[in-house]
Amino acid sequence: MSDYTYYDLNVRSDLPLPELLKGTASDNPDVVIKKGLVSATGIEGGSVLGPFLQTTPQSLWLSVPNVARFLINEGKEIVYEPHEGIDEDSIRVFMLGSCTGALMFQRDHMILHGNAFQVGDGCVVCVGNSGAGKSTLAAAIMQRGYRIISDDVCPIDAQGFAISGMPRIKLWKDSADRLAIDTNGLKRIRPELQKFNYPLNGSFCSQPLPVKAVYILNTHNESEFEVERINGMDKFEPLKQNTYRFAYLKGMSMEKRHFKQCAKLATNIHLSRLTRPRSGFQLEKLVDFILDDITKLGIS
Repeated sequence: MSDYTYYDLNVRSDLPLPELLKGTASDNPDVVIKKGLVSATGIEGGSVLGPFLQTTPQSLWLSVPNVARFLINEGKEIVYEPHEGIDEDSIRVFMLGSCTGALMFQRDHMILHGNAFQVGDGCVVCVGNSGAGKSTLAAAIMQRGYRIISDDVCPIDAQGFAISGMPRIKLWKDSADRLAIDTNGLKRIRPELQKFNYPLNGSFCSQPLPVKAVYILNTHNESEFEVERINGMDKFEPLKQNTYRFAYLKGMSMEKRHFKQCAKLATNIHLSRLTRPRSGFQLEKLVDFILDDITKLGIS
């Protein structure tokens, strides 16, 4: 067993987690990750949300075909049973993504599907569907001298602070090429994928910071960049739509709590929809546009 830290938690794991920062040994870690037996049929008495996902208010069962089965319990434990012959990198992809999302929900956090970066004494979160360019944008902003707080899974605590995650960004090969990042020395997140762990090193922000603004990334067929402010009660639905793995919340009967968290966060942030041209990924213009808009909002 080794000790790590992520999302402000002390983690003890028998699965090596090189993506995480090393932690301090503790007799009472916040989270234990261990290999064990996980039922092939799910949780007894659990709600069936699909062929590979079942939940109770305290637990979530996830089966990833040909990779592993996982059981996440009470925000304190992740048990995994690997498929025979599977590599550890493939297990880690789901352990640090979907399983961690369930774990943080169980620990009463709101989670946005996005990337957060530090601006002054606060942070800005960029959300959007998979493929919207969140990680590419975060890496480009990092190259402008900003520090990254989290990638993909962005938990927010009861005080509206984004909690720092792992000191890496996951980048596809074409995104890395666009950013002039050499992938030759980088580790793939899974052996068969052209997607890499890009270490943040000194560009990682390890302390929680208050969320000042959220941008929803979108595209259109026009040639211009546009930003639309979302105000009042209209903020609620976009925050809900950009929640990480919303099905988890429904299955674990956490929707009511989550709605309250969305409402509270909405009162304290700027929320905008940022739309870029679909044709071509004008990355530097996108970075210029968002940083200029952050300045207009008075965030510094």
